[in-house]
Amino acid sequence: MRSILYITGTRADYGLMRHTLTTINASSDLSLKLLVTGMHLSPKYGHTVDEIRADEFDIAALVATNLDEGTGQSMATAIGEMIVAFTKIMSANRPDIVLVLGDRGEMLAGAIAAIHLNIPIAHIHGGERSGTVDEPVRHAISKLAHFHFVATQEANDRLTHMGENPKHIHIVGAPGIDGILGLASWSRDQLADELELDPARLVALVVFHPVLQEQAAGAIYTRTIISQLLERDVQIVAIMPNSDSGSDHIREVLSQASERGEVRLAAHLPREKFVSWMAVADLMIGNSSAGIIEAASFGTPVVNIGNRQNLRERNRNVIDAPPEQRAISDAVDDALSARRFERCNVYGDGHAADRITKLLATMSIDAEVMDKCCSY
Repeated sequence: MRSILYITGTRADYGLMRHTLTTINASSDLSLKLLVTGMHLSPKYGHTVDEIRADEFDIAALVATNLDEGTGQSMATAIGEMIVAFTKIMSANRPDIVLVLGDRGEMLAGAIAAIHLNIPIAHIHGGERSGTVDEPVRHAISKLAHFHFVATQEANDRLTHMGENPKHIHIVGAPGIDGILGLASWSRDQLADELELDPARLVALVVFHPVLQEQAAGAIYTRTIISQLLERDVQIVAIMPNSDSGSDHIREVLSQASERGEVRLAAHLPREKFVSWMAVADLMIGNSSAGIIEAASFGTPVVNIGNRQNLRERNRNVIDAPPEQRAISDAVDDALSARRFERCNVYGDGHAADRITKLLATMSIDAEVMDKCCSY
């Protein structure tokens, strides 16, 4: 039986991977453990390790990091601290494969530790573009990884052009859309009633994260989003941002708006409620990858602001806007006018978990795989 160690650091990656992790855990050919770190262990970000425990996954270790400073320096320091801790944990557990997703620092730390311990790395969602610091971190993880589980043909082609061995690149789709339609089980009336909102009025789901290169302007952008929605009498449900540099500026603006009664604010929403809000909202606005990847499965109009998701493959429901008042105003009007889009998603067919599980159980992890080099 092959042992898999999945590294999780945020509510976002865990939510995207929950269905896949459940499928892996149910496989008779695989054993799964989770290395839990980052935002999961902070009450400020919802202490979401409790959700992992409730799902009864086997936790190999908990690695706490300092998230209080919220600066580029603290982010870089945390990566170094995680490399040290992860190396000790992986040396003690010796998994057959380390599984990572996306572009965050904890995934980079895990890949650096694993490759130096000669442990195969499987990377999900490589080969994509997004701008900001996320893109180079994602590509760095791809160059460290031995196997690539990509979402689209375009991502497959990009990794091939980057010199990754085509034999080790597999198009599986995006794990985040697996089972998403069934997961959105809360009705608009139920959700609105819980937050004392009027289901007959317009409502927007706001998920806006800091961008390292634009952290000083995050508060201004957040105020603009709120003001444009309020001008149109749109009710607002907002989720606190992640822990990246500049998050405190955004958190402060959202907290003040919540105190004024302008926003219904949550530090975290369980996955079922989050995707249910995404399904029933009249629009989603911000810069979350959920708007780019998952919202299309519901046909929800999405206003994507700024550079955080720059150059990602788009579905038809995404309306891009620079972080300027006039552009955001026009984009919100376009989204509200569109009402709904066709439920069509370039990121897959909702069966990524089965493909990933089968590959983890059957792909060769011999010495040739471990001897990485550019394929041209």
